[in-house]
Amino acid sequence: MDFARVNYIIMISLSVSMLGCGKPTHDTEAAPVYESNEFRDYWHAGKAELNSYDLNQSRYGENRRGKAVLIFVTEDLSKKLQVKLDDPTRRNKINVLKLNFTKKFVTGIYPYSLMLSVFTPVDRGSEPASVKAAMSSQEWCGQVYTQVNLRGNRYAIKSHSYFEQESDERFSVRQALLEDELWNFIRLDHENLPVGEMKVIPGLFYTRLNHADLKLSSATAEKSETDTARVYTLTFPEEQRSISIRYEKTFPFKILGWNETWQERGQTMETTATLDKTLYTDYWTKNKNEFSHLRDSLNLPTPYY
Repeated sequence: MDFARVNYIIMISLSVSMLGCGKPTHDTEAAPVYESNEFRDYWHAGKAELNSYDLNQSRYGENRRGKAVLIFVTEDLSKKLQVKLDDPTRRNKINVLKLNFTKKFVTGIYPYSLMLSVFTPVDRGSEPASVKAAMSSQEWCGQVYTQVNLRGNRYAIKSHSYFEQESDERFSVRQALLEDELWNFIRLDHENLPVGEMKVIPGLFYTRLNHADLKLSSATAEKSETDTARVYTLTFPEEQRSISIRYEKTFPFKILGWNETWQERGQTMETTATLDKTLYTDYWTKNKNEFSHLRDSLNLPTPYY
């Protein structure tokens, strides 16, 4: 027996197996949702899905009642500029699932208005990472804006804040899972959500409201189920924070709500949201009265939009 050859084969096998240690895993045998006829019929019909949620947002140590809205729609994006195309017939484009995520709540007499937009390629097989995310926050102190763009294997970040220590910043971080793209991944390809230990770029809402650095963080992801929903949970041990997103077990895998906990001055803070109403409607409104109709249909307070 050629023992040198046997030892070589064993060493190669061990090396290959060790490459997977500490990396998130995927169910690679599951057919992605975005390739199904159901997906095409639902998401490429010129319609948008609007979901309103009853929100309990923790801020300054107290729960603040408010409303959250998740709006999902597909559209074509410029590959180079990463903005919506004026001319949809152009070739240099990519089809994305766009999420517009808003939160509105009040602390005392001060209103908070937050908005997050995430652009995730529909064909995750060829374009597995979101190409852009942007967040703005208007509150009683002032305004904040952060934009994240995928450039090669890094996310380029521009950030503007009214706080001196944050101020105007430009930097980049290595490409990794964006917490903010999980909402789109659930709708596109929930079976292949990563599980296990991984590096994650935390959500823009969380980092800004808590003045946390926008950097790679260690996290652990797991899937679970209840009688009525699937649950995807992301835990950040160092930050003592977790977020659990509940969604339907069947297509179109609508987001049913979420729960987020973190530590603040030695106390556990919690934000929760529960689905109130869903509206599947034409993306382009026909007249001004449509705004009032949408607001009333989603049980949104006046004014919301």
